[in-house]
Amino acid sequence: QVQLVESGGGLVQAGGSLRLSCVLSGGAFRRYSVGWFRQAPGKEREFVAGDKYNDRSTRYADSVKGRFTISRDNAKNTAYLQMRSLKPEDTAVYYCAADSGLISSTVGLASAYDYWGQGTQVTVSS
Repeated sequence: QVQLVESGGGLVQAGGSLRLSCVLSGGAFRRYSVGWFRQAPGKEREFVAGDKYNDRSTRYADSVKGRFTISRDNAKNTAYLQMRSLKPEDTAVYYCAADSGLISSTVGLASAYDYWGQGTQVTVSS
């Protein structure tokens, strides 16, 4: 059974940086596309960034373009989300998700992912 475990969240001041990690176990990581999503209190879960395993294409939400970078290390079964120039509106629980069957049009859809981590809290103070 595939499992995902996120880490790296915390409290940071506006303008600061954090790097989230997501470790996949129970599957061949190199064959899974990875997405990062976030959910703020009272809001719906939203797409942040995605990385398709087969063509290594990446996609970002407009709100994080130029500030966040998704990457992966297949040897470590780990995906990363490097977050820079953080803003208070980035405060949310961040989730990583994985799926082996994504196509380009579904990278940003939460419903397209079969596996999810438990989430890690990111709080950005002003």
